[in-house]
Amino acid sequence: MMDLDLRIEAVKPPRPGRLVAAAVAALVMVWLAYTVIVNPNLHWDVIVEFLLDGRVLGGLWITIALTALSMAIGVAMGVVAAVMQLSDSPVLRGASGLYTWFFRGTPLLVQLIFWFNIGLVFPEIGIGIPFGGPMFLQWPANELITPFTAALLGLTINEGAYMAEIVRAGIRSVDPGQREAAESLGMTHRKILRRVVLPQAMRVIIPPTGNQFISMLKTTSMVSVISGAELLTVSQRIYLDNFEVIALLVVASAWYLLLTSVATVGQRFLERRFSRGH
Repeated sequence: MMDLDLRIEAVKPPRPGRLVAAAVAALVMVWLAYTVIVNPNLHWDVIVEFLLDGRVLGGLWITIALTALSMAIGVAMGVVAAVMQLSDSPVLRGASGLYTWFFRGTPLLVQLIFWFNIGLVFPEIGIGIPFGGPMFLQWPANELITPFTAALLGLTINEGAYMAEIVRAGIRSVDPGQREAAESLGMTHRKILRRVVLPQAMRVIIPPTGNQFISMLKTTSMVSVISGAELLTVSQRIYLDNFEVIALLVVASAWYLLLTSVATVGQRFLERRFSRGH
């Protein structure tokens, strides 16, 4: 019996438009790179000089610290707020809803300025019995709320409001049957949330949380309005002395790009880690 060769040899049709578009895009990128590199007004020697300057590295460290602390505390606050939103108690749902509504509805810049000037509303901050009771510990607000503290408060509380919606969406994505099966085994609500619901919700929570972390790295630049000593503030202080505005902005941008690139790699790793089996 004669064998028949039934293979299909498909030939892709020519696409001259795509080739032309790719050539134009490559030409534009090369032209932009050339223009930037040979531009004498960029002062590449100044950029190289300040890229590893001690003051810039100090500001970089403050940026990393602000981002890490704000995200860690913000994620914890977001989990608590999300659980409150899914509670059967209308009081807890109302309190969580009010929190997310207010801090998502007002600009972060306004919040930062408010926390920095909180001493105008509460000259002294302390611990004691509410509703006019005695105070056990008390500190002047202007000494307690430093630029770093104000920045941390503003970034953390604002981030917690956004994380609450992200975590709530992740919890909602878990099949209710999972919770019912865990309840039938006699597991408590807290154990169900910790061992059944949240591990499965992480697949949905991780991608937007990674985006929030990358956004937070750049959002810390807003702290410059309250002189928070982070990367942009330090760069501004330097160029106010030597008038190398563009060069110092390029230095800050280079470090922001490096930080966001590293964070993107970490996000991709976590996404693969929590997406196993799907």
